[in-house]
Amino acid sequence: MVQERSGADILIEALCDLGVEVVFGYPGGAVLPIYDAIFKQKRIRHILVRHEQAATHAAEGYARSTGKPGVVLVTSGPGATNAVTGITDALMDSIPMVVITGQVPTALIGTDAFQEADTVGITRHCTKHNYLVKDPAKLGATIHEAFHIATSGRPGPVVVDIPKDVQVATAKYIKPGPIQHKTYRPQVKADPALIEQVVDMLAAAERPILYTGGGIINSGPGASQLLRELAKITGAPVTSTLMGLGAFPASNEQWLGMLGMHGTYEANWAMNQADLIVALGARFDDRVTGRLDAFAPNARKVHVDIDRSSINKTVRIDVAVVADVGHALEDMVRIWKARQHPKPDTAEWWRRIQGWRTVKSLDFPESDPKAIMPQRAIRALWEATHAKSPIITTEVGQHQMWAAQHFGFEAPNKWLTSGGLGTMGYGLPAAIGAQLGNPNALVIDIAGEASIQMNIQELATATQYRLPVKVFILNNEYMGMVRQWQELTYESRYSSSYSDALPDFVKLAEAYGWKGIRIEERGELDAGIADMLAYDGPVMVDCRVAQLANCFPMIPSGAAHTDMILQANEVSGTMDDEAKALV
Repeated sequence: MVQERSGADILIEALCDLGVEVVFGYPGGAVLPIYDAIFKQKRIRHILVRHEQAATHAAEGYARSTGKPGVVLVTSGPGATNAVTGITDALMDSIPMVVITGQVPTALIGTDAFQEADTVGITRHCTKHNYLVKDPAKLGATIHEAFHIATSGRPGPVVVDIPKDVQVATAKYIKPGPIQHKTYRPQVKADPALIEQVVDMLAAAERPILYTGGGIINSGPGASQLLRELAKITGAPVTSTLMGLGAFPASNEQWLGMLGMHGTYEANWAMNQADLIVALGARFDDRVTGRLDAFAPNARKVHVDIDRSSINKTVRIDVAVVADVGHALEDMVRIWKARQHPKPDTAEWWRRIQGWRTVKSLDFPESDPKAIMPQRAIRALWEATHAKSPIITTEVGQHQMWAAQHFGFEAPNKWLTSGGLGTMGYGLPAAIGAQLGNPNALVIDIAGEASIQMNIQELATATQYRLPVKVFILNNEYMGMVRQWQELTYESRYSSSYSDALPDFVKLAEAYGWKGIRIEERGELDAGIADMLAYDGPVMVDCRVAQLANCFPMIPSGAAHTDMILQANEVSGTMDDEAKALV
């Protein structure tokens, strides 16, 4: 006979049944029954963060690096509202996450009780789905359904709001079988006729390009292997969004680099001149397309995506394939081989691409022998660590783009960054989550001195749990990307972009129990990085880089995706008044 147990115990049992090993959270009055249940068990490890936003980013880092859903536990009111930024971040970047929030007792809902917030209402538009559970008998099934929704189809965050009295009340819990949601049934397999059409289009194309995104990584490691095989048999060049980096190896000769606002010259021109674009798990966002009426004017466009709502959302598509991109790639490779298509003659296409490559759009000036250009710092970091297959997280800003451009990724799940929402403060907690999910991995947060301060209190979390996270700060004493836009479009009126009153990061690191290292000249770079890697605990590196370096290439907001600024002296001739007005 099944015994009744408290709602809090039902929650813990359901999480264990779902294979949850780690929960990131912060306690408060409305979740104390759950925390008491956590105290009495040994199967789930709770990680105490210092801020609820950090809990969500840590869960994102854990999920993105392991492929498992991240789990968050926060209290009602400010606990839930503090988590909203990370929830929205996970929605934009398709990260599977379940956020459990406490709520005031059901009898007090709607009375403006202490620490009450309409969590379901607040999170309605930044979650895949959310629940307010008023009956403990329904709690177990709701948790299982929440995980199903978070991890199936296009992954994303799900919120489960649990009033305090529901956590205390008792009910029976029976582990449910496989979830078959009555309405949410995402299409995983593609229409075979559409796959055949795509294969025929690839076989006939003279200037094809594979445009890949984070969907490849979300589909699992098999999808990345299939992408490599498809590229090999078709001879097509491959480019990627920011979120798709690592799905295709950067060392492969068919790799064009990232495309879009800070993408390479060759990737953006290849997209513009292609006669066939096959978009795989990407969504044609504004950072990729630039001005829509000038985007890839002569290309036929195929879009493979599991999210039906992403197709034809911004760019008109010729062939739409609704499916998990991994399954679609498997079918494409199989059908190509079954039809014994010869490798297309793309020699002329590659000659044009080689011409664009000669521009060397990622080169950067180094006139001062002592100054550290930020691009040089990233490349030095790559040289010292790439053999260790590190997991790289970033904050948001110039350093993020330089890392995307200059740190070559060979495998998926090694690049963790905030793409769609662009959340400063993401990198440190994400690195903590990734380190917990991959305890033997080298995890490095490439940060900026402004962005790292958004969640710098999480240094204490790494100390408490003895996590050997490394933070590598490119310190230019500016909010770099803000300053760059002000220079290029606002005649260098640097309004509030200088980072006044910066802390001494070395002393700050030491205050939290970390090792602090400062690198001030180019000649100190290799030794400083080696010192960071030699230490078996957490390390913060304050790397002082050239203050006024800009991140190029750059497509100005509102410009066409071929209107790239390669150096600062090209600004006036590239940005027209209309483009400046859109910045």
